[in-house]
Amino acid sequence: MQRIYLDHAASTPMHPQVAEAMMKVMTEQYGNASSIHAFGRDAKRVVSGSRDAVAKALGCLPDELVFTGGGTESDNLAIFGAVSARKDRGRHVITTEIEHHAVLHTCQELERQGYEVTYLPVDQHGRINVDELRDAIRPDTILITIMFANNEVGTIQPIREIGELARQHDIWFHTDAVQALGTQQISCHDLPVDLISFSAHKINGPQGVGALYVRRGVVLEARAHGGLQERQRRAGTENMAGIAGFAEALRLVSAEQQVRYEHDLQLRALLLQQLEEHVGAEHFHVNGHPEFTLPNIINISFPEVSTETMLMNLDMEGIAVASGSACTSGSLELSHVLKAMKLPEAFLHSAIRFSWGLGNTTEEIRITAEKIGTILGRLRNRP
Repeated sequence: MQRIYLDHAASTPMHPQVAEAMMKVMTEQYGNASSIHAFGRDAKRVVSGSRDAVAKALGCLPDELVFTGGGTESDNLAIFGAVSARKDRGRHVITTEIEHHAVLHTCQELERQGYEVTYLPVDQHGRINVDELRDAIRPDTILITIMFANNEVGTIQPIREIGELARQHDIWFHTDAVQALGTQQISCHDLPVDLISFSAHKINGPQGVGALYVRRGVVLEARAHGGLQERQRRAGTENMAGIAGFAEALRLVSAEQQVRYEHDLQLRALLLQQLEEHVGAEHFHVNGHPEFTLPNIINISFPEVSTETMLMNLDMEGIAVASGSACTSGSLELSHVLKAMKLPEAFLHSAIRFSWGLGNTTEEIRITAEKIGTILGRLRNRP
Protein backbone atom coordinates (compact mmCIF):
# COMPACT_ATOMS: atom_id res chain seq x y z
CA MET A 1 0.00 0.00 0.00
CA GLN A 2 1.26 3.47 -0.89
CA ARG A 3 1.56 5.63 2.22
CA ILE A 4 0.77 9.33 1.88
CA TYR A 5 1.75 11.80 4.59
CA LEU A 6 -0.48 14.87 4.71
CA ASP A 7 0.15 15.94 8.29
CA HIS A 8 3.06 18.35 7.84
CA ALA A 9 1.42 20.85 10.21
CA ALA A 10 2.13 18.35 13.00
CA SER A 11 5.72 17.62 11.97
CA THR A 12 7.66 17.52 8.72
CA PRO A 13 10.05 14.90 7.29
CA MET A 14 13.64 15.87 7.82
CA HIS A 15 15.47 17.13 4.75
CA PRO A 16 18.38 14.81 3.84
CA GLN A 17 20.82 17.74 3.90
CA VAL A 18 19.67 18.60 7.41
CA ALA A 19 20.30 15.04 8.55
CA GLU A 20 23.72 15.17 6.92
CA ALA A 21 24.62 18.42 8.69
CA MET A 22 23.50 17.01 12.02
CA MET A 23 25.36 13.75 11.54
CA LYS A 24 28.55 15.66 10.82
CA VAL A 25 28.21 17.51 14.10
CA MET A 26 27.26 14.40 16.08
CA THR A 27 30.22 12.41 14.78
CA GLU A 28 32.87 15.11 14.68
CA GLN A 29 31.98 17.54 17.48
CA TYR A 30 31.52 16.46 21.07
CA GLY A 31 32.90 19.31 23.14
CA ASN A 32 30.81 21.56 25.35
CA ALA A 33 30.40 25.04 23.89
CA SER A 34 31.01 26.49 27.37
CA SER A 35 34.42 24.82 27.74
CA ILE A 36 37.51 26.92 27.09
CA HIS A 37 39.73 24.22 25.55
CA ALA A 38 40.02 23.50 21.83
CA PHE A 39 37.15 21.01 21.80
CA GLY A 40 34.91 23.55 23.51
CA ARG A 41 35.97 26.29 21.12
CA ASP A 42 35.10 24.03 18.17
CA ALA A 43 31.66 23.43 19.63
CA LYS A 44 31.25 27.14 20.26
CA ARG A 45 31.98 27.85 16.61
CA VAL A 46 29.22 25.44 15.57
CA VAL A 47 26.66 27.10 17.84
CA SER A 48 27.77 30.65 16.99
CA GLY A 49 27.92 29.96 13.27
CA SER A 50 24.44 28.47 13.37
CA ARG A 51 23.15 31.42 15.37
CA ASP A 52 24.57 33.82 12.79
CA ALA A 53 22.92 31.87 9.97
CA VAL A 54 19.52 31.74 11.70
CA ALA A 55 19.69 35.44 12.55
CA LYS A 56 20.51 36.34 8.95
CA ALA A 57 17.58 34.27 7.65
CA LEU A 58 15.18 35.76 10.20
CA GLY A 59 16.32 39.35 9.78
CA CYS A 60 17.57 39.96 13.30
CA LEU A 61 20.80 40.18 15.28
CA PRO A 62 22.47 37.02 16.62
CA ASP A 63 22.23 38.23 20.20
CA GLU A 64 18.46 38.61 19.81
CA LEU A 65 18.03 34.84 19.45
CA VAL A 66 17.53 32.34 22.24
CA PHE A 67 17.75 28.70 21.20
CA THR A 68 15.13 26.57 22.94
CA GLY A 69 13.76 23.04 22.99
CA GLY A 70 11.00 23.91 20.51
CA GLY A 71 7.96 26.09 19.95
CA THR A 72 6.29 25.25 23.26
CA GLU A 73 9.30 26.29 25.29
CA SER A 74 9.69 29.43 23.17
CA ASP A 75 6.07 30.39 23.89
CA ASN A 76 6.45 29.68 27.60
CA LEU A 77 9.69 31.63 27.88
CA ALA A 78 8.25 34.59 25.99
CA ILE A 79 5.04 34.82 28.01
CA PHE A 80 6.27 33.93 31.49
CA GLY A 81 9.53 35.81 30.98
CA ALA A 82 7.82 38.97 29.73
CA VAL A 83 5.09 39.21 32.37
CA SER A 84 7.59 38.52 35.15
CA ALA A 85 9.81 41.32 33.89
CA ARG A 86 6.86 43.74 33.64
CA LYS A 87 4.71 42.71 36.61
CA ASP A 88 5.30 46.05 38.32
CA ARG A 89 3.59 47.78 35.39
CA GLY A 90 0.45 45.66 35.40
CA ARG A 91 -1.00 42.16 35.40
CA HIS A 92 -3.23 42.08 32.31
CA VAL A 93 -2.53 39.99 29.19
CA ILE A 94 -4.46 39.78 25.91
CA THR A 95 -4.57 36.69 23.69
CA THR A 96 -7.15 34.95 21.47
CA GLU A 97 -9.46 31.98 21.80
CA ILE A 98 -7.68 30.10 18.97
CA GLU A 99 -4.08 30.03 20.17
CA HIS A 100 -2.01 26.88 20.29
CA HIS A 101 -2.25 25.16 23.67
CA ALA A 102 1.35 26.19 24.36
CA VAL A 103 -0.03 29.72 24.68
CA LEU A 104 -3.52 28.98 26.04
CA HIS A 105 -2.31 26.72 28.84
CA THR A 106 0.41 29.22 29.73
CA CYS A 107 -2.19 31.98 29.96
CA GLN A 108 -4.40 29.77 32.11
CA GLU A 109 -1.46 29.26 34.45
CA LEU A 110 -1.00 33.03 34.59
CA GLU A 111 -4.62 33.33 35.71
CA ARG A 112 -3.94 30.84 38.50
CA GLN A 113 -1.06 33.13 39.55
CA GLY A 114 -3.35 36.15 39.79
CA TYR A 115 -2.97 37.70 36.35
CA GLU A 116 -5.99 38.70 34.27
CA VAL A 117 -6.24 37.41 30.70
CA THR A 118 -8.59 38.59 27.97
CA TYR A 119 -9.33 35.99 25.30
CA LEU A 120 -10.36 37.75 22.10
CA PRO A 121 -13.01 36.12 19.90
CA VAL A 122 -12.54 35.51 16.17
CA ASP A 123 -14.89 35.71 13.21
CA GLN A 124 -16.20 32.72 11.24
CA HIS A 125 -12.92 32.62 9.32
CA GLY A 126 -10.73 32.55 12.43
CA ARG A 127 -9.47 36.15 12.30
CA ILE A 128 -9.55 38.72 15.08
CA ASN A 129 -11.03 42.22 14.81
CA VAL A 130 -8.33 44.81 15.55
CA ASP A 131 -10.97 47.20 16.89
CA GLU A 132 -11.94 44.61 19.50
CA LEU A 133 -8.28 44.32 20.44
CA ARG A 134 -8.09 48.09 20.82
CA ASP A 135 -11.13 48.04 23.09
CA ALA A 136 -9.58 45.29 25.23
CA ILE A 137 -6.41 47.26 26.00
CA ARG A 138 -6.25 48.61 29.56
CA PRO A 139 -3.75 50.82 31.41
CA ASP A 140 -2.39 47.68 33.11
CA THR A 141 -2.01 45.61 29.90
CA ILE A 142 1.60 44.45 29.70
CA LEU A 143 1.58 41.79 26.96
CA ILE A 144 -0.33 40.84 23.83
CA THR A 145 0.27 37.31 22.53
CA ILE A 146 -1.44 36.45 19.24
CA MET A 147 -0.30 33.78 16.79
CA PHE A 148 0.97 34.65 13.32
CA ALA A 149 -1.01 31.90 11.59
CA ASN A 150 -3.28 29.21 12.96
CA ASN A 151 -2.05 25.62 12.97
CA GLU A 152 -5.51 24.09 12.44
CA VAL A 153 -7.14 26.22 9.73
CA GLY A 154 -4.19 28.23 8.40
CA THR A 155 -5.74 31.67 8.96
CA ILE A 156 -3.18 34.49 9.10
CA GLN A 157 -3.70 37.28 11.63
CA PRO A 158 -3.14 41.02 10.96
CA ILE A 159 0.23 40.95 12.68
CA ARG A 160 1.46 44.36 11.55
CA GLU A 161 -1.70 46.15 12.67
CA ILE A 162 -1.60 44.36 16.01
CA GLY A 163 2.05 45.27 16.53
CA GLU A 164 1.56 48.92 15.64
CA LEU A 165 -1.34 49.15 18.08
CA ALA A 166 0.74 47.52 20.81
CA ARG A 167 3.58 49.99 20.29
CA GLN A 168 1.21 52.94 20.52
CA HIS A 169 0.40 51.77 24.05
CA ASP A 170 3.92 50.59 25.03
CA ILE A 171 2.74 46.99 25.28
CA TRP A 172 5.07 44.14 24.39
CA PHE A 173 3.79 41.95 21.57
CA HIS A 174 4.60 38.25 21.22
CA THR A 175 3.58 36.12 18.25
CA ASP A 176 3.80 32.36 17.82
CA ALA A 177 5.14 32.05 14.27
CA VAL A 178 5.83 28.32 14.48
CA GLN A 179 3.34 27.43 11.74
CA ALA A 180 4.10 30.47 9.58
CA LEU A 181 7.85 29.92 9.30
CA GLY A 182 8.84 28.61 5.90
CA THR A 183 5.82 29.84 3.96
CA GLN A 184 5.63 33.49 5.07
CA GLN A 185 8.26 36.18 4.63
CA ILE A 186 9.37 36.89 8.19
CA SER A 187 11.92 39.59 8.91
CA CYS A 188 11.96 40.25 12.64
CA HIS A 189 13.24 43.82 12.41
CA ASP A 190 10.64 44.68 9.77
CA LEU A 191 7.76 43.67 12.03
CA PRO A 192 6.50 45.67 15.03
CA VAL A 193 6.90 42.58 17.21
CA ASP A 194 8.97 42.16 20.37
CA LEU A 195 9.01 38.37 20.77
CA ILE A 196 8.60 35.68 18.09
CA SER A 197 8.55 31.90 18.59
CA PHE A 198 9.90 29.41 16.03
CA SER A 199 10.39 25.65 15.77
CA ALA A 200 12.66 23.63 13.50
CA HIS A 201 10.49 20.56 12.94
CA LYS A 202 7.90 22.52 10.95
CA ILE A 203 10.46 23.34 8.23
CA ASN A 204 12.03 19.89 7.68
CA GLY A 205 14.41 20.31 10.57
CA PRO A 206 14.85 18.23 13.74
CA GLN A 207 12.30 17.87 16.49
CA GLY A 208 13.22 19.24 19.91
CA VAL A 209 14.85 22.52 18.91
CA GLY A 210 13.44 25.99 18.38
CA ALA A 211 14.23 29.65 18.85
CA LEU A 212 12.80 32.77 20.42
CA TYR A 213 13.48 36.19 18.95
CA VAL A 214 13.84 38.78 21.72
CA ARG A 215 14.04 42.35 20.44
CA ARG A 216 16.88 44.39 21.90
CA GLY A 217 15.54 46.32 24.86
CA VAL A 218 13.14 43.57 25.89
CA VAL A 219 14.18 42.00 29.18
CA LEU A 220 13.06 38.47 29.97
CA GLU A 221 13.24 36.77 33.34
CA ALA A 222 14.81 33.35 32.79
CA ARG A 223 12.72 30.23 33.38
CA ALA A 224 15.65 27.80 33.51
CA HIS A 225 18.57 28.37 35.88
CA GLY A 226 21.94 26.72 36.24
CA GLY A 227 24.23 28.25 33.64
CA LEU A 228 25.07 31.35 31.65
CA GLN A 229 24.07 29.99 28.24
CA GLU A 230 21.97 32.05 25.80
CA ARG A 231 23.04 35.31 27.43
CA GLN A 232 21.65 34.05 30.76
CA ARG A 233 18.15 33.67 29.32
CA ARG A 234 18.08 29.87 29.01
CA ALA A 235 20.48 27.78 31.06
CA GLY A 236 21.65 24.36 29.89
CA THR A 237 24.14 22.85 27.47
CA GLU A 238 23.14 23.75 23.93
CA ASN A 239 21.68 21.12 21.62
CA MET A 240 24.56 21.56 19.21
CA ALA A 241 23.46 19.09 16.52
CA GLY A 242 19.85 20.27 16.71
CA ILE A 243 20.87 23.90 16.40
CA ALA A 244 23.05 23.10 13.39
CA GLY A 245 20.13 21.19 11.86
CA PHE A 246 17.79 24.13 12.49
CA ALA A 247 20.20 26.49 10.74
CA GLU A 248 20.51 24.18 7.72
CA ALA A 249 16.75 23.67 7.49
CA LEU A 250 16.16 27.40 7.61
CA ARG A 251 18.82 28.00 4.96
CA LEU A 252 17.19 25.48 2.65
CA VAL A 253 13.63 26.66 3.13
CA SER A 254 14.67 30.29 2.68
CA ALA A 255 16.44 29.51 -0.59
CA GLU A 256 13.48 27.50 -1.90
CA GLN A 257 10.63 29.48 -0.33
CA GLN A 258 9.06 30.90 -3.48
CA VAL A 259 9.21 27.57 -5.33
CA ARG A 260 7.75 25.74 -2.33
CA TYR A 261 5.04 28.37 -1.90
CA GLU A 262 3.89 28.03 -5.49
CA HIS A 263 3.96 24.22 -5.22
CA ASP A 264 1.89 24.39 -2.03
CA LEU A 265 -0.68 26.60 -3.74
CA GLN A 266 -0.80 24.18 -6.66
CA LEU A 267 -1.52 21.26 -4.33
CA ARG A 268 -4.19 23.25 -2.50
CA ALA A 269 -5.99 24.16 -5.72
CA LEU A 270 -5.68 20.60 -6.99
CA LEU A 271 -7.14 19.11 -3.80
CA LEU A 272 -10.20 21.36 -4.01
CA GLN A 273 -10.64 20.69 -7.72
CA GLN A 274 -10.33 16.94 -7.22
CA LEU A 275 -12.74 16.96 -4.28
CA GLU A 276 -15.30 18.76 -6.40
CA GLU A 277 -14.87 16.03 -9.01
CA HIS A 278 -14.90 13.00 -6.69
CA VAL A 279 -17.08 14.27 -3.84
CA GLY A 280 -19.09 17.19 -5.15
CA ALA A 281 -18.79 20.79 -3.98
CA GLU A 282 -22.05 20.50 -2.02
CA HIS A 283 -20.62 17.69 0.13
CA PHE A 284 -17.70 19.52 1.75
CA HIS A 285 -16.94 22.90 3.33
CA VAL A 286 -13.59 24.69 3.71
CA ASN A 287 -13.00 26.14 7.20
CA GLY A 288 -10.73 29.16 7.43
CA HIS A 289 -10.09 32.44 5.69
CA PRO A 290 -10.42 32.41 1.89
CA GLU A 291 -7.66 35.01 1.42
CA PHE A 292 -5.47 35.37 4.50
CA THR A 293 -4.33 31.77 4.81
CA LEU A 294 -1.26 29.58 4.69
CA PRO A 295 -0.79 27.77 1.36
CA ASN A 296 -0.02 24.39 2.88
CA ILE A 297 -2.88 23.91 5.36
CA ILE A 298 -6.55 23.43 4.61
CA ASN A 299 -9.29 22.38 7.02
CA ILE A 300 -12.29 20.72 5.40
CA SER A 301 -15.56 19.41 6.86
CA PHE A 302 -17.41 16.49 5.29
CA PRO A 303 -20.78 16.78 7.10
CA GLU A 304 -21.96 13.32 6.06
CA VAL A 305 -19.28 11.54 8.09
CA SER A 306 -17.71 12.10 11.50
CA THR A 307 -14.11 13.16 11.93
CA GLU A 308 -13.21 9.89 13.67
CA THR A 309 -14.71 7.78 10.90
CA MET A 310 -12.95 9.69 8.14
CA LEU A 311 -9.62 9.63 9.98
CA MET A 312 -9.88 5.87 10.52
CA ASN A 313 -10.86 5.12 6.92
CA LEU A 314 -8.11 7.31 5.46
CA ASP A 315 -5.56 5.73 7.78
CA MET A 316 -6.65 2.29 6.58
CA GLU A 317 -5.95 3.54 3.06
CA GLY A 318 -2.45 4.62 4.13
CA ILE A 319 -3.24 8.35 4.17
CA ALA A 320 -2.18 10.34 7.23
CA VAL A 321 -4.21 13.46 8.02
CA ALA A 322 -5.33 15.05 11.28
CA SER A 323 -8.41 16.27 13.08
CA GLY A 324 -6.71 19.40 14.32
CA SER A 325 -8.01 18.63 17.80
CA ALA A 326 -6.39 17.26 20.92
CA CYS A 327 -6.73 13.65 21.99
CA THR A 328 -6.89 13.19 25.73
CA SER A 329 -7.58 9.97 27.60
CA GLY A 330 -8.39 8.22 24.36
CA SER A 331 -11.33 10.48 23.48
CA LEU A 332 -11.28 12.89 20.55
CA GLU A 333 -12.16 16.41 21.65
CA LEU A 334 -13.80 19.01 19.46
CA SER A 335 -11.36 21.60 18.16
CA HIS A 336 -11.29 24.74 20.31
CA VAL A 337 -10.37 26.67 17.17
CA LEU A 338 -13.42 25.58 15.19
CA LYS A 339 -15.68 26.13 18.20
CA ALA A 340 -14.31 29.67 18.56
CA MET A 341 -15.19 30.23 14.89
CA LYS A 342 -18.79 29.28 15.79
CA LEU A 343 -19.16 26.83 12.94
CA PRO A 344 -22.32 24.72 12.59
CA GLU A 345 -22.32 21.50 14.61
CA ALA A 346 -22.15 19.39 11.46
CA PHE A 347 -18.90 21.13 10.47
CA LEU A 348 -17.43 20.86 13.96
CA HIS A 349 -17.89 17.10 14.11
CA SER A 350 -16.59 16.34 10.61
CA ALA A 351 -13.49 18.51 10.18
CA ILE A 352 -10.24 17.15 8.76
CA ARG A 353 -6.93 19.02 8.45
CA PHE A 354 -4.80 18.36 5.38
CA SER A 355 -1.27 19.76 5.36
CA TRP A 356 1.50 19.11 2.89
CA GLY A 357 5.05 20.09 2.05
CA LEU A 358 8.39 18.66 1.02
CA GLY A 359 7.97 15.36 -0.82
CA ASN A 360 4.25 15.54 -1.56
CA THR A 361 3.18 15.21 -5.19
CA THR A 362 0.16 16.03 -7.32
CA GLU A 363 -0.43 12.30 -7.75
CA GLU A 364 -0.73 11.89 -3.97
CA ILE A 365 -3.33 14.65 -3.86
CA ARG A 366 -5.32 13.01 -6.65
CA ILE A 367 -5.22 9.67 -4.86
CA THR A 368 -6.33 11.28 -1.61
CA ALA A 369 -9.34 12.99 -3.19
CA GLU A 370 -10.31 9.79 -5.00
CA LYS A 371 -10.10 7.78 -1.77
CA ILE A 372 -12.25 10.32 0.05
CA GLY A 373 -14.86 10.03 -2.69
CA THR A 374 -14.79 6.24 -2.39
CA ILE A 375 -15.08 6.36 1.40
CA LEU A 376 -18.02 8.75 1.31
CA GLY A 377 -19.77 6.68 -1.34
CA ARG A 378 -19.28 3.49 0.68
CA LEU A 379 -20.57 5.07 3.88
CA ARG A 380 -23.61 6.57 2.13
CA ASN A 381 -24.61 3.14 0.84
CA ARG A 382 -24.06 1.42 4.17
CA PRO A 383 -27.34 0.03 5.54
